[in-house]
Amino acid sequence: VLRTSAGIGRRAALRAAVARCAAEAPHLASYSSLAESGRAPHYPSITLASKQQVARKSALPIEEDPIRGDYDSSAIYSGPDACARAGITSLGINGPTTIYKNQTFEELFQHEVANAEGEVADAEYGDTFCVDTGKFTGRSPKDKWIVKNIGSESEALIDWGDVNQPTSPEVFEELYEKAVDHFNSIDRAYVFDGFCGANPKSQRKIRFVHEMAWQQHFVTNMFIRANDESDLEGFEPDFTVINACSQVNEEFQRHGLNSEVAVVFNIEKKCAVIFGTWYGGENKKGIFSLMNYWLPNEGSLPMHCSANVGKKGDSCLFFGLSGTGKTTLSADHHRALIGDDEHGWDEDGIFNFEGGCYAKTINLSEKTEPDIYRAITKDAMLENVALKKEGNHLVPDYFDTSKTENGRVSYPIFHIDNYHKPQMAGHPKNIIFLSCDAFGVLPPIAKLSP
Repeated sequence: VLRTSAGIGRRAALRAAVARCAAEAPHLASYSSLAESGRAPHYPSITLASKQQVARKSALPIEEDPIRGDYDSSAIYSGPDACARAGITSLGINGPTTIYKNQTFEELFQHEVANAEGEVADAEYGDTFCVDTGKFTGRSPKDKWIVKNIGSESEALIDWGDVNQPTSPEVFEELYEKAVDHFNSIDRAYVFDGFCGANPKSQRKIRFVHEMAWQQHFVTNMFIRANDESDLEGFEPDFTVINACSQVNEEFQRHGLNSEVAVVFNIEKKCAVIFGTWYGGENKKGIFSLMNYWLPNEGSLPMHCSANVGKKGDSCLFFGLSGTGKTTLSADHHRALIGDDEHGWDEDGIFNFEGGCYAKTINLSEKTEPDIYRAITKDAMLENVALKKEGNHLVPDYFDTSKTENGRVSYPIFHIDNYHKPQMAGHPKNIIFLSCDAFGVLPPIAKLSP
C-alpha cells in the first residue's frame, strides 16, 4: 500500500493528442485550435466514419460484449422540432435542427472520429479516443460561482465565501442568455439524460447539453446510464448543465467575476452554464457540488472517497485528496469496486454517485496499476495524454508530462472486472485516510483511536 501510494504521488501526466490533422480531414475544423482559441465549432453534416474500434488481449470484441450492449437509449431527432422532441425548448434552445441524444458508445466513437475531435490511441487493450482540453487541464475553482438568490433556501444554507463564491441572479441571466444564443446559432447539439446516485431514495435526474461528441462521451462514462428508453420515460431533470465551452465571457470584469471562464450554478433555477473551459471534470465535479448541497438536507452524507466491498459484505472507504490513491487502492483483485471518487452514506449504507471512474494516468503501467491500465480500451476516453508514434500507430505515453501532470482516463465502471453491480453496500467496517504526507510528520500507518 505504501509503495503504491508513493508511486501515485510521483505519477506525471500526459500530453494529449492534437486534433486530426488537416491532411486527413481538410474539410473539418481543428478541434485543438478551437479549444485554444475559444471559437465555436461549426461542422458540416456528419458522415459517420467506417472505422471500428478494435479490442485486444482479454477484452471482448465489441459485438460480443454483453455489458456494453445493455446501455442503449439512443435517439436522433432531426428537423425543425428536433429540440422540442429532445426536451430542451424549455431552456430556450430551439435552433439546432439535429439533436444527438444519449448516443451509444459506438455511435459516440463514430461521431468523435467524424468530427475530428481528437485522435484514436492504440492502447494495449484496445482503441481509445484521446482528446486535448486546451490550456485548461484541470478545474478552475476560482471561476466557479453560485447564484445568491436573496430570500431563497440556498442563500440560508450555503456557507458563502472564497469556496462558495456568490454572484447575482442578473449576472446568471446574462450568461444563461449568452449560452442559449450560442446553441441557437449552431446546427446540432448533443444531449445526455442520466442519473446521479445509485440509491433510488436520493437519486437525481440530470441533463447535459453539449457542443461536442466527446463531452457526451465523458458524461456517459461518468454518470449512471439509462438501460433503455423506458428508463427515461417522463424524464424531467432535477438539474441541467448547458456547456458552452467554446464561448468565453468577455464581460467578466463588469460582472465582477475573475476571468473569461465562468462555471455558474443557479440552484433555484435548476441550471448551470459553463464558459471558456473544455476540461471534462467541470461537468462531473459540478454535479458533485450539488449533491453536497442536496444530500445533507435529507440526512445523508456526501463523501469524496472511493469504496469497495469484500465477499462477506464488509465495505471500506478510502478518503484522500486528488492523487493520493483513492482510485488505485480501491481497485483490488480481492474486493469488488463500488466506486472511485464520489459516494453517499445514509441509513441504508453507502452508495456510488457515479457510473464510471476518472483515473489519473501519470506513470501508469500494467505492473503497478493493472486494473486501471486494462480499463483503457474501447469506450474509455483519454484526456490530455501524450501520444507517441510507433510505426503506423499512435500509442499512449503515460510517462510524458510535457502537457500536464493531470492526464486522465474516464471509463464506465464495468471496465473493472470485479465491480460491485448493485453499486450499494452496507455500513463500512473500515475507513482509511490517505494523507500522502510528503514531509514525514505523520507515521506511515497509524490507527486512529475512537
